[in-house]
Amino acid sequence: MSAQERLTDALYGLGWGTVKKLPEPVAVRLGRTIADLAWKQRGKGVQRLESNYARVVPDASPERLAELSRAGMRSYLRYWMESFRLPAWSAERVKSGFDPKDIHYLTDGLAAGNGVILALPHLANWDLAGAWVTTKLRTPFTTVAERLKPETLYDRFVAYREGLGMEVLPHSGGTAFGTLARRLRDGGLVCLVADRDLSASGVEVDFFGATARMPAGPALLAQQTGALLLPVTLWYDDSPVMQGRVHPPIEVPETGTRTEKTSVMTQALADAFASGIAEHPEDWHMLQRLWLADLDPTKGPS
Repeated sequence: MSAQERLTDALYGLGWGTVKKLPEPVAVRLGRTIADLAWKQRGKGVQRLESNYARVVPDASPERLAELSRAGMRSYLRYWMESFRLPAWSAERVKSGFDPKDIHYLTDGLAAGNGVILALPHLANWDLAGAWVTTKLRTPFTTVAERLKPETLYDRFVAYREGLGMEVLPHSGGTAFGTLARRLRDGGLVCLVADRDLSASGVEVDFFGATARMPAGPALLAQQTGALLLPVTLWYDDSPVMQGRVHPPIEVPETGTRTEKTSVMTQALADAFASGIAEHPEDWHMLQRLWLADLDPTKGPS
C-alpha cells in the first residue's frame, strides 16, 4: 500500500470513527466549512463539477455556475457528513430522515413478487435512502460496490453498507450480475447507482443534449428476470429531511432485439435522471468526467 493510499484509508477511518460522535449541528457546520474551503481552492473536482453543471444549465452565467458549484460542494459534504454519522443514527432518525414521494411504485412492485430494481443517479444521499428502505420498509436489498484502492478502504465501505442492512457485491469479478438476477427471481430488491459507465459495455444515451454512457445492467436485469425497473431521484431542501421520488416503471419494449430494448430502456432511465438533476442540479455529485466529448482518449476517465 502506498503512502497516499494509507493516508486515504486513515482519513476515511477518522471520518467514520470521529464525525459520527459529533453533535449533528457541529457536523453540519464542519461539512459546510470543508465544502467552502474546497470550493475556494478550485481543484480538479470543483472545476469538473462546474463544467458538468454547465451542460445541465447551459444558459447559466459564470456567476451562476460558481454559485451552483459552491452549493454542489456543500451538498456533497452534507452527503459525507450524513454517511459518516448514519451508523450512529437511531432507527427513528433514519425513518424520519427521508420523505420519498410515490413510494407505492416500490411497495406495490415488491408485493407483486417479481422483484424490483431501483436505479439512481449520484443525487443527494443514496446511502440514506437505502438505510430508510431497510429500516422503514424492513426490506433488505442487494447492491454493487466498485473496487476501491486501497483494499482496506473498499472493506470499510462494504462493512459500512452491510451495517445499514445491504448486501454488497463487488463490481468486478463477473459474478455480480448472476447473483443480482437470482435475488430478483426470488422476488427481492436490487438498488444500483446507474448514471455513469465508461466501460466498453456502457450504453450510449442522449443526456442533456450530448452523448454519455450509462450501464446496461438495470435494463438487462429487467429483461432477463421480469423485475420492475424504477428510476429514483433524490434531493435536499432547507430541512434536515432528504426528499425523493420514485418514478413510474420503465417498461420492456414489446419488439426489438435485446440490444435495441436495452438502448430504449437505458435512454428512458437517463431521461428520468435528467428530470431530477435539472430540478436540483446542486445535489448531483458528479465530480468526474461523464460525457464522451469530455473524455481524453489518451488519459482515460477521471
